[in-house]
Amino acid sequence: MFTPQNIEGSSKEKYVMLSKQLAALTEGETDHIAILSNASALLNQALDTINWCGFYLYKNDELLLGPFQGLPACVHITLGRGVCGTAASELKTYRVEDVHAFPGHIACDAASNSEIVVPIVINGELYGVLDIDSPIKNRFSEEDQEGIELFVETLQKFLV
Repeated sequence: MFTPQNIEGSSKEKYVMLSKQLAALTEGETDHIAILSNASALLNQALDTINWCGFYLYKNDELLLGPFQGLPACVHITLGRGVCGTAASELKTYRVEDVHAFPGHIACDAASNSEIVVPIVINGELYGVLDIDSPIKNRFSEEDQEGIELFVETLQKFLV
């Protein structure tokens, strides 16, 4: 049975270890919902000062709520709308210091003040996004972005 380890060291080292833990946790698993469920739980356990962490999956030309940790969330998000929809439509990571200043922000949880969204691309096609919210403004640094993008790169290998 897999047991997540305590992560010590620099931010970069923490994300490298987190990605290794994800790989160990998902090795041999083929069910995408199981993989995404454990990935969101792993992130939720490892990251401090976050209040929502999960996935929106691209289905029927929109983003549909997938496995997550946190309060109930918006179920459907139109491409190009809010941080998630914008990141998905542009296939680009969005790190937002203050979500209330983001045009068209979708407020699923009023406590959220900052957000990072990383697109998940499989075989050149949009699969979905990883969305992480925090009640702290400017919670996500450039190092966090690099680490979370590394986590998504690792995850993508198991979603093929």
